[in-house]
Amino acid sequence: MLAFNAQGPAGLIDRKAPGNSPKLGAAQRQALARVIEEGPDLEQDGMVRWRLKDLAAWVYASFGISLDESTLGRTLKQMGFRKLSARPRHHEQDPAALAAFKKACPPP
Repeated sequence: MLAFNAQGPAGLIDRKAPGNSPKLGAAQRQALARVIEEGPDLEQDGMVRWRLKDLAAWVYASFGISLDESTLGRTLKQMGFRKLSARPRHHEQDPAALAAFKKACPPP
């Protein structure tokens, strides 16, 4: 009734609900993006790549905001980040043997 009084018949049309405001502000998102682009420091952070779990812990330690991993993943996707994983490689893999194998087996 209040919408009709304020906007007339157009006020009766259902609109998308605004939803909750994002937990991370613009400055916090920029800080998170900077941390992701710099990557973790092995000495300080004790890891070689970021996981969502680690980033959620960093957000909580830095800003005091508790985020679920799935929420953080959606936020990162909205910010333009994608999950990239390096192809696994055996630690004893010999590059010279690999090159010799490729030369010995011509493509079909």
